[in-house]
Amino acid sequence: MGLKTPLYDLHCTAGAKIVDFGGWDMPLHYGSQVNEHHAVRQAAGMFDVSHMNVVDIRGDGAKDFLRRLLANDVERLKAPGKALYTCMLNKSGGVIDDLIVYGMSENHFRVIMNAATRDKDLAWLATVVDAHSGVEIAEQSNTAMLAVQGPQARQLASGVLPETIGTAALELKPFSALAEGSLFVARTGYTGEDGFEIVLPAGEVVDLWNSLVEAGVQPAGLGARDTLRLEAGMHLYGSDLDEDTSPLESGLDWTVCFEPDDRFFIGREALEAIRGNQGRRRFVGLLLKDRGVLRDHQRVVLDGGGEGEITSGGFSPTLGRSIAMARLPAGDETTAKVEVRNRLLDVDIVSLPFVRHGEAKVNL
Repeated sequence: MGLKTPLYDLHCTAGAKIVDFGGWDMPLHYGSQVNEHHAVRQAAGMFDVSHMNVVDIRGDGAKDFLRRLLANDVERLKAPGKALYTCMLNKSGGVIDDLIVYGMSENHFRVIMNAATRDKDLAWLATVVDAHSGVEIAEQSNTAMLAVQGPQARQLASGVLPETIGTAALELKPFSALAEGSLFVARTGYTGEDGFEIVLPAGEVVDLWNSLVEAGVQPAGLGARDTLRLEAGMHLYGSDLDEDTSPLESGLDWTVCFEPDDRFFIGREALEAIRGNQGRRRFVGLLLKDRGVLRDHQRVVLDGGGEGEITSGGFSPTLGRSIAMARLPAGDETTAKVEVRNRLLDVDIVSLPFVRHGEAKVNL
């Protein structure tokens, strides 16, 4: 038996297939993973993401602490509620976790971390923080979190939120958030579609879920969430990122801020060395030409020599093709082969993402 979110009983009543995910009992799907995927791409779907770790960092030293902790620079968060995607690195430049940080005020930041990395994340924060820095780290344990995603998601979700915050939420710019009392709404997501991520007290989430269902939002499980994020070229920690790979070798150069030159952040020295290496590995998309399914850890053989590995792979319901993300040696090849069941199948090497806002971004 794993950990359970406040919506666990509701998921079981709805006929969800429950699976273990990072120690949590979570819904994989409610009958058809593909239908749930299409609902998000075409209308609106919602996910129970209450397993995610919500941490508030407050105090006069909060900004300086985060500027030291994270590869991206929270100094960029000029407007209240503005969000930043970034990585938390170890000293060798490997990724301890990837996360979103929201600048709620000059002295208050909200961080949303991955569920599977909770224990090591909190331990790392405790290691880095200076006991005399005036920084308070508070995990929000009695909360729930929903992700409502799709072209109709914001309109439908705003209609069931309290009127004042629902109206204000519609005015949010992408990658921004607002809070009213214990309710937190962010225009962020993990699907390549527009929508909201909503944090609220655990005792209120069942009513909100039911209201969203009545409004026409389709419940969706982890299966659809994975195919959606793969199409969108979004990373999964533990597959595309880990403590042995840097963001510069994972297509995440844009999440590292090297300016100003005198800002020290953990892992910077290691990244500076990788940054100057013209032979560093590249992170790309793969589009299968043949029949078959690309899977994690399959071997990629470059036509010009050299090998890489698929980090995430699967079937794309939107494209009707098998796709993958892979880490390859440096080069400019546009085709390769992937070893699938002892056969070498042809793939095109493409730029990410595959799909964004329901539209294909690659040539089929």
